[in-house]
Amino acid sequence: MSEQRVWLITGATSGFGRAIAEAALAAGDVVVAAARRPEALDDLVAAHPDRVRAVALDVTDQAAAAGAVAEAVLWHGRVDVLVNNAGRGLVGAVEETSDRELREQMELHFFGPAALVRAVLPHMRRQGSGAIVQMSSMGGRMSFAGVGAYSASKHALEGLTVALAQEVAAFGVRTLIVEPGSFRTSFAGTGALAQAAEMPEYADLVGPVRRNLPDSDGRQPGDPAKAAAAILAALDAAETPLRLPLGNDAVDAIEASLARDRADAATWEKVSRSTDFED
Repeated sequence: MSEQRVWLITGATSGFGRAIAEAALAAGDVVVAAARRPEALDDLVAAHPDRVRAVALDVTDQAAAAGAVAEAVLWHGRVDVLVNNAGRGLVGAVEETSDRELREQMELHFFGPAALVRAVLPHMRRQGSGAIVQMSSMGGRMSFAGVGAYSASKHALEGLTVALAQEVAAFGVRTLIVEPGSFRTSFAGTGALAQAAEMPEYADLVGPVRRNLPDSDGRQPGDPAKAAAAILAALDAAETPLRLPLGNDAVDAIEASLARDRADAATWEKVSRSTDFED
Protein backbone atom coordinates (compact mmCIF):
# COMPACT_ATOMS: atom_id res chain seq x y z
CA MET A 1 0.00 0.00 0.00
CA SER A 2 1.25 3.46 -0.83
CA GLU A 3 -0.92 5.44 1.61
CA GLN A 4 0.30 6.09 5.12
CA ARG A 5 -1.33 3.68 7.55
CA VAL A 6 -2.08 4.09 11.24
CA TRP A 7 -1.08 1.09 13.36
CA LEU A 8 -2.19 0.29 16.91
CA ILE A 9 0.25 -2.25 18.34
CA THR A 10 0.01 -3.78 21.81
CA GLY A 11 3.03 -5.06 23.68
CA ALA A 12 5.15 -2.70 21.61
CA THR A 13 8.15 -2.32 23.90
CA SER A 14 10.06 -5.41 22.79
CA GLY A 15 10.05 -8.56 20.70
CA PHE A 16 7.54 -8.83 17.89
CA GLY A 17 5.69 -5.68 18.94
CA ARG A 18 8.79 -3.54 18.76
CA ALA A 19 9.93 -5.15 15.49
CA ILE A 20 6.54 -4.59 13.85
CA ALA A 21 6.49 -0.98 15.04
CA GLU A 22 9.94 -0.36 13.58
CA ALA A 23 8.96 -2.01 10.28
CA ALA A 24 5.80 0.09 10.04
CA LEU A 25 7.79 3.25 10.71
CA ALA A 26 10.36 2.26 8.10
CA ALA A 27 7.46 1.96 5.64
CA GLY A 28 6.49 5.56 6.42
CA ASP A 29 3.47 4.71 8.56
CA VAL A 30 2.20 6.08 11.89
CA VAL A 31 2.32 3.95 15.04
CA VAL A 32 0.32 4.13 18.24
CA ALA A 33 2.50 1.94 20.47
CA ALA A 34 0.68 0.54 23.48
CA ALA A 35 2.42 -0.99 26.48
CA ARG A 36 2.13 -1.33 30.23
CA ARG A 37 5.35 0.69 30.52
CA PRO A 38 5.16 3.34 27.77
CA GLU A 39 8.35 5.00 29.05
CA ALA A 40 10.22 2.05 27.55
CA LEU A 41 9.24 3.50 24.17
CA ASP A 42 10.86 6.90 24.77
CA ASP A 43 13.68 6.19 22.31
CA LEU A 44 11.24 5.25 19.56
CA VAL A 45 9.18 8.39 20.19
CA ALA A 46 12.33 10.53 20.18
CA ALA A 47 13.43 9.03 16.87
CA HIS A 48 10.02 9.58 15.22
CA PRO A 49 8.25 12.30 17.23
CA ASP A 50 5.79 13.08 14.46
CA ARG A 51 4.81 9.44 13.79
CA VAL A 52 4.87 7.61 17.13
CA ARG A 53 2.60 7.95 20.13
CA ALA A 54 3.25 5.81 23.19
CA VAL A 55 0.21 4.99 25.30
CA ALA A 56 -0.17 3.12 28.57
CA LEU A 57 -2.36 0.06 28.18
CA ASP A 58 -3.00 -3.13 30.09
CA VAL A 59 -4.94 -5.16 27.54
CA THR A 60 -6.76 -7.06 30.28
CA ASP A 61 -8.52 -3.80 31.18
CA GLN A 62 -11.33 -3.79 28.62
CA ALA A 63 -12.35 -0.20 29.29
CA ALA A 64 -8.76 0.95 28.80
CA ALA A 65 -8.57 -1.04 25.57
CA ALA A 66 -11.62 0.73 24.18
CA GLY A 67 -10.14 4.04 25.32
CA ALA A 68 -6.87 3.37 23.49
CA VAL A 69 -8.74 2.78 20.25
CA ALA A 70 -10.83 5.91 20.75
CA GLU A 71 -7.71 7.99 21.42
CA ALA A 72 -5.96 6.64 18.34
CA VAL A 73 -8.95 7.58 16.20
CA LEU A 74 -9.16 10.99 17.86
CA TRP A 75 -5.47 11.69 17.16
CA HIS A 76 -5.21 10.28 13.66
CA GLY A 77 -8.76 9.93 12.37
CA ARG A 78 -8.48 6.20 11.76
CA VAL A 79 -6.87 2.89 12.69
CA ASP A 80 -5.75 0.85 9.70
CA VAL A 81 -3.97 -2.04 11.41
CA LEU A 82 -4.58 -3.48 14.87
CA VAL A 83 -1.84 -5.82 16.09
CA ASN A 84 -2.82 -7.86 19.14
CA ASN A 85 0.65 -8.79 20.31
CA ALA A 86 0.80 -8.41 24.11
CA GLY A 87 1.35 -11.73 25.82
CA ARG A 88 3.22 -13.87 28.30
CA GLY A 89 4.19 -17.52 28.46
CA LEU A 90 3.30 -19.98 31.21
CA VAL A 91 4.97 -23.33 31.85
CA GLY A 92 3.15 -26.02 33.77
CA ALA A 93 1.34 -29.30 33.31
CA VAL A 94 -2.43 -29.01 33.16
CA GLU A 95 -2.75 -30.47 36.67
CA GLU A 96 -0.13 -28.03 37.95
CA THR A 97 -1.91 -25.01 36.49
CA SER A 98 -4.28 -23.18 38.81
CA ASP A 99 -7.61 -21.74 37.79
CA ARG A 100 -6.19 -18.25 38.40
CA GLU A 101 -3.22 -18.89 36.11
CA LEU A 102 -5.44 -20.32 33.40
CA ARG A 103 -7.81 -17.37 33.59
CA GLU A 104 -4.89 -14.91 33.44
CA GLN A 105 -3.72 -16.51 30.20
CA MET A 106 -7.21 -16.26 28.74
CA GLU A 107 -7.60 -12.63 29.85
CA LEU A 108 -4.30 -11.67 28.23
CA HIS A 109 -4.43 -13.71 25.02
CA PHE A 110 -8.17 -13.97 24.35
CA PHE A 111 -10.47 -11.56 26.17
CA GLY A 112 -8.10 -8.60 25.79
CA PRO A 113 -7.65 -9.02 22.03
CA ALA A 114 -11.38 -9.67 21.63
CA ALA A 115 -12.16 -6.37 23.36
CA LEU A 116 -9.74 -4.49 21.11
CA VAL A 117 -11.26 -6.12 18.02
CA ARG A 118 -14.75 -5.07 19.09
CA ALA A 119 -13.53 -1.54 19.75
CA VAL A 120 -11.75 -1.11 16.41
CA LEU A 121 -14.24 -2.78 14.07
CA PRO A 122 -16.82 0.05 13.94
CA HIS A 123 -14.08 2.39 12.71
CA MET A 124 -12.75 -0.10 10.17
CA ARG A 125 -16.23 -0.86 8.87
CA ARG A 126 -16.87 2.86 8.47
CA GLN A 127 -13.55 3.23 6.62
CA GLY A 128 -14.31 0.23 4.45
CA SER A 129 -10.81 -1.08 5.10
CA GLY A 130 -8.46 -2.31 7.78
CA ALA A 131 -6.49 -5.28 9.01
CA ILE A 132 -6.45 -7.21 12.28
CA VAL A 133 -3.25 -9.08 13.09
CA GLN A 134 -3.50 -11.70 15.83
CA MET A 135 -0.11 -12.75 17.16
CA SER A 136 -0.68 -16.39 17.99
CA SER A 137 1.91 -19.18 18.03
CA MET A 138 2.60 -22.52 16.48
CA GLY A 139 1.06 -23.59 19.79
CA GLY A 140 -2.18 -22.10 18.52
CA ARG A 141 -2.49 -25.03 16.11
CA MET A 142 -1.15 -27.80 18.34
CA SER A 143 0.07 -28.13 21.88
CA PHE A 144 2.96 -29.54 23.86
CA ALA A 145 3.32 -31.02 27.32
CA GLY A 146 3.93 -28.24 29.81
CA VAL A 147 2.36 -25.37 27.89
CA GLY A 148 -1.29 -26.40 27.80
CA ALA A 149 -2.67 -23.17 29.30
CA TYR A 150 -0.70 -20.97 26.91
CA SER A 151 -1.71 -23.08 23.91
CA ALA A 152 -5.34 -23.16 25.02
CA SER A 153 -5.48 -19.36 25.04
CA LYS A 154 -3.94 -19.20 21.56
CA HIS A 155 -6.31 -21.91 20.27
CA ALA A 156 -9.20 -19.79 21.54
CA LEU A 157 -7.85 -16.69 19.80
CA GLU A 158 -7.45 -18.59 16.52
CA GLY A 159 -10.94 -20.08 16.71
CA LEU A 160 -12.43 -16.64 17.26
CA THR A 161 -10.42 -15.18 14.39
CA VAL A 162 -11.39 -17.86 11.86
CA ALA A 163 -15.02 -16.84 12.39
CA LEU A 164 -14.09 -13.15 12.47
CA ALA A 165 -12.39 -13.41 9.08
CA GLN A 166 -15.63 -14.64 7.50
CA GLU A 167 -17.69 -11.95 9.22
CA VAL A 168 -15.66 -8.88 8.28
CA ALA A 169 -14.33 -9.65 4.80
CA ALA A 170 -17.34 -8.02 3.18
CA PHE A 171 -16.45 -4.76 4.95
CA GLY A 172 -12.95 -4.71 3.46
CA VAL A 173 -11.32 -5.82 6.73
CA ARG A 174 -8.59 -8.46 6.49
CA THR A 175 -7.43 -10.79 9.23
CA LEU A 176 -4.05 -12.41 9.72
CA ILE A 177 -3.18 -15.04 12.33
CA VAL A 178 0.58 -15.16 12.85
CA GLU A 179 2.00 -18.44 14.18
CA PRO A 180 5.67 -17.99 15.13
CA GLY A 181 7.97 -20.67 16.36
CA SER A 182 11.01 -19.91 18.51
CA PHE A 183 12.14 -16.32 17.93
CA ARG A 184 14.78 -14.23 19.66
CA THR A 185 12.38 -12.13 21.69
CA SER A 186 12.09 -11.60 25.45
CA PHE A 187 9.41 -14.33 25.69
CA ALA A 188 11.68 -16.81 27.51
CA GLY A 189 13.81 -14.20 29.28
CA THR A 190 14.42 -13.88 33.01
CA GLY A 191 11.19 -12.93 34.74
CA ALA A 192 9.17 -12.98 31.53
CA LEU A 193 8.08 -16.60 31.62
CA ALA A 194 5.57 -17.54 34.32
CA GLN A 195 5.92 -20.92 36.04
CA ALA A 196 3.14 -22.92 37.66
CA ALA A 197 3.89 -24.65 40.95
CA GLU A 198 5.78 -27.89 40.33
CA MET A 199 4.47 -31.36 41.13
CA PRO A 200 7.04 -34.16 41.41
CA GLU A 201 4.82 -36.45 39.32
CA TYR A 202 5.53 -34.29 36.24
CA ALA A 203 9.21 -33.58 36.86
CA ASP A 204 10.46 -35.89 34.10
CA LEU A 205 7.98 -34.61 31.50
CA VAL A 206 7.63 -30.90 32.25
CA GLY A 207 10.98 -30.36 33.96
CA PRO A 208 12.88 -30.21 30.66
CA VAL A 209 10.43 -27.58 29.37
CA ARG A 210 10.97 -25.51 32.52
CA ARG A 211 14.74 -25.62 31.94
CA ASN A 212 14.97 -25.51 28.17
CA LEU A 213 12.75 -22.51 27.49
CA PRO A 214 14.74 -20.09 29.72
CA ASP A 215 18.00 -21.64 28.53
CA SER A 216 17.03 -20.87 24.92
CA ASP A 217 16.75 -17.13 25.60
CA GLY A 218 19.00 -15.22 23.21
CA ARG A 219 19.73 -18.30 21.14
CA GLN A 220 16.41 -18.83 19.37
CA PRO A 221 16.72 -19.20 15.58
CA GLY A 222 13.99 -16.76 14.59
CA ASP A 223 14.75 -13.12 13.72
CA PRO A 224 11.94 -10.75 14.86
CA ALA A 225 12.87 -8.19 12.18
CA LYS A 226 12.39 -10.80 9.46
CA ALA A 227 9.11 -11.82 11.07
CA ALA A 228 7.93 -8.23 10.97
CA ALA A 229 8.89 -7.94 7.29
CA ALA A 230 6.93 -11.13 6.55
CA ILE A 231 3.87 -9.76 8.33
CA LEU A 232 3.98 -6.52 6.35
CA ALA A 233 4.40 -8.50 3.13
CA ALA A 234 1.36 -10.61 3.98
CA LEU A 235 -0.73 -7.52 4.69
CA ASP A 236 0.37 -5.92 1.43
CA ALA A 237 -0.29 -9.04 -0.65
CA ALA A 238 -3.19 -9.12 -3.08
CA GLU A 239 -4.66 -11.87 -0.92
CA THR A 240 -3.66 -11.89 2.75
CA PRO A 241 -3.45 -15.45 4.14
CA LEU A 242 -5.61 -16.38 7.09
CA ARG A 243 -2.64 -18.01 8.83
CA LEU A 244 1.08 -17.28 8.54
CA PRO A 245 3.46 -19.72 10.28
CA LEU A 246 6.89 -18.18 10.84
CA GLY A 247 10.15 -20.06 11.32
CA ASN A 248 11.35 -23.45 10.19
CA ASP A 249 10.38 -25.02 13.50
CA ALA A 250 6.82 -23.71 13.22
CA VAL A 251 6.40 -24.89 9.63
CA ASP A 252 7.82 -28.34 10.45
CA ALA A 253 5.71 -28.76 13.60
CA ILE A 254 2.50 -27.60 11.94
CA GLU A 255 3.03 -29.85 8.93
CA ALA A 256 3.72 -32.83 11.22
CA SER A 257 0.58 -32.07 13.23
CA LEU A 258 -1.53 -31.83 10.08
CA ALA A 259 -0.10 -35.14 8.85
CA ARG A 260 -1.06 -36.83 12.14
CA ASP A 261 -4.56 -35.37 11.91
CA ARG A 262 -4.94 -36.60 8.32
CA ALA A 263 -3.73 -40.07 9.30
CA ASP A 264 -6.19 -40.27 12.20
CA ALA A 265 -9.03 -39.05 10.00
CA ALA A 266 -8.25 -41.69 7.37
CA THR A 267 -7.91 -44.50 9.92
CA TRP A 268 -11.18 -43.66 11.64
CA GLU A 269 -13.15 -42.38 8.65
CA LYS A 270 -15.42 -45.43 8.47
CA VAL A 271 -16.31 -45.16 12.15
CA SER A 272 -16.74 -41.39 11.90
CA ARG A 273 -19.18 -41.79 8.99
CA SER A 274 -21.16 -44.57 10.67
CA THR A 275 -22.83 -42.41 13.33
CA ASP A 276 -25.70 -40.85 11.36
CA PHE A 277 -29.28 -42.15 11.51
CA GLU A 278 -29.92 -44.77 8.83
CA ASP A 279 -32.75 -42.74 7.29
